[in-house]
Amino acid sequence: MVNRYRMVRSTVAMRRWGAPAIVTLVAMAALTVLTAGAVAREARQPIEAIAPRDAGEPIMAIVSIKSQKVTFYDADGWIMRAPVSTGIAGRETPAGVFAVIEKDKDHHSSLYDDAWMPNMQRLTWNGIALHGGPLPGYAASHGCVRMPYDFAEKLFDLTQIGMRVIISPNDAAPVEFSHPALFVPNAQALAAAPAHAETLAREAEDAAQTADDAKKAAAAAAREAAPLAASLRKLEGLKTRADAELAYADKALAAAKTDQAKARAEEAKQKAAPKAAAAGTQLDTAKADAKSKLEAASAAKDAAKAAQAKKAETAKVATEAKLALEPVSVYISRATQKVYVRRNTHKAWPDGGEVFDATIEVPVTIRNPDQPIGTHVFTAMARKDAGLRWSVVTIDNGDDAKDALDRITIPQDVLDRIAPTALPRSSIIVSDEPLSRETNYRTEFVAVLNNQPQGGFITRRPTVEVPVASNDGWGNNGWGNNSWSNGGNGNGGNAGFGFFVQRNQDAQTYYPTRRRDGQYQPMQQRWW
Repeated sequence: MVNRYRMVRSTVAMRRWGAPAIVTLVAMAALTVLTAGAVAREARQPIEAIAPRDAGEPIMAIVSIKSQKVTFYDADGWIMRAPVSTGIAGRETPAGVFAVIEKDKDHHSSLYDDAWMPNMQRLTWNGIALHGGPLPGYAASHGCVRMPYDFAEKLFDLTQIGMRVIISPNDAAPVEFSHPALFVPNAQALAAAPAHAETLAREAEDAAQTADDAKKAAAAAAREAAPLAASLRKLEGLKTRADAELAYADKALAAAKTDQAKARAEEAKQKAAPKAAAAGTQLDTAKADAKSKLEAASAAKDAAKAAQAKKAETAKVATEAKLALEPVSVYISRATQKVYVRRNTHKAWPDGGEVFDATIEVPVTIRNPDQPIGTHVFTAMARKDAGLRWSVVTIDNGDDAKDALDRITIPQDVLDRIAPTALPRSSIIVSDEPLSRETNYRTEFVAVLNNQPQGGFITRRPTVEVPVASNDGWGNNGWGNNSWSNGGNGNGGNAGFGFFVQRNQDAQTYYPTRRRDGQYQPMQQRWW
């Protein structure tokens, strides 16, 4: 009876309050449910953590899209962990292999209405980066990897350009690994490398100075020889006229009938003869002088060419020696059957980032090339005795890591160039995937898993031509003569110097930016 009374009274009250009150109650109930769900998500979200030990320099970061977390590793294991927020459906953060290519403490996006992206560490030039941002507890970005603001700030000063970033669809972690195919440095070569690089750098400087001096000497000789042709033409004209006058006098003398005519003709001949002889002597002297000067100019030109060739060769050798002091990154693609080598030149580019050397790109032998090999990242974590201690991270299964390396034969000449001085932080990436079209002269490697969503790449601008540094331009001598040439869309193996062009085929489409007043304005065509 009591329950029936309460139910009746409640029904009467609801009728008295009317529909608005009922809607309000329903909304409050729904809000309570949603709030409880958000709290539950926050409670499930992993918290930040720092390893209870002294941390070394971060070597790699692994982002798990599944768990929405990032873990940073030094040579001895994980050092920092934090929750993240990756891309939403349709704007997914692409899974794959990346490296930090630029850092900006106070970055503002040119794509997303000047959005603040503090402590930004760029992974591609078209919109994928690590940065501080809001974390609702689930994927919510436009493709970037958001980290907690304080975490991103603490991390910013610890990392460097070239740090490996692996974005995995699932949880992944480095596992200690060894294999005969992994680089084993030569202790003697490592010890000699700095002095060798310094010696070659001095030789390159001397060759550059010699080339500049030879170029100036050739220019001076050419300037001196330039008026000779005109001078010779003038003297040849004078001699021609003098010879014509003498011939005319001879003809007149032969035709003279009277003594008076013969006397006049003889007098004319007496005047023309020494004039013609003088013109001939002057011309012969000028020709001899011109010949010596022209030969000197030609010799100076040849010397300048030889000095320029030596300058280029010594610069190339010095560059290779200096690059040997840097960690080397190798990418082996089953899709293209090629091996690519990248090393950071540490040469800043005016538009941001640093230039990566990309002079080695050659075919590689992969056994059973029609069979999947997976995506494996092998990283030299630290020195170990006379060699290196390696780890592996697998983010896409095919073969296991050992079998993947067993199937590959890297050309010996490539190994001879990079293995003897391999350093910690060096890496070998083996993948079924080709390099992403976002790989260019200011990236290390960008490779994405094509069996995973790549919505964060959807809004890339149309293909553009971008300059790619060729193999002589780095070091104390700058970038050569800043010449440009069409080198196709490959980026290695060119014997030329200066720059060549590579297509950036996943480049960003420029959409108008929406202002805060709701109107749209055209956006400047610039890098994100």
